[in-house]
Amino acid sequence: MNIKRRQVLYVLGGMGMAALESACGYSLAGRGSFLPSYVQTIGIPVFGNLTTVFNVEQLLTQRVRQEFIGRGKYQVKPDATNADAVLNGEVTSISVTPTAFTADQQAARYVFIVTMKIEFTDVRANRNIWENPALVFREEYELTNASGALDPNAFFGQESNALERIADDFAKSVVSAILEGF
Repeated sequence: MNIKRRQVLYVLGGMGMAALESACGYSLAGRGSFLPSYVQTIGIPVFGNLTTVFNVEQLLTQRVRQEFIGRGKYQVKPDATNADAVLNGEVTSISVTPTAFTADQQAARYVFIVTMKIEFTDVRANRNIWENPALVFREEYELTNASGALDPNAFFGQESNALERIADDFAKSVVSAILEGF
């Protein structure tokens, strides 16, 4: 096969793939939405908290609200009143566990695990659009001061920046899962 014919076949094949992808509804991650078109207002009440970690539900709720607002398409309310859809959540557990140790057996790295129950409900149709009864979010972080680090309250007191990063990552994951139908 000569070079020109091969180039034409490559171009036609690429155009065919592009046509198939556009016809199948593919979109860039973070840009699409599988929500009904009438969902314009989302109520996000403060998440529940079944753990002993003070105010973690406030931070996680706020970050999820900000992530929805950042998508620019939805009005976000702090309650379920007059909302087209409602996101309810509950922090069911939080743990901090050492994963790496120094030569003198001091913990140097920790895994932070938050487990939540999340439910996104279409109020108009009275049905769940997306839910996860045991959503697990896990991140590893280095801790600068290891005293009492197995207690989540101590961990957050020492490493509030780690909690901020976790909350941001968590919010992005939850909102992407809801909007992109995963």
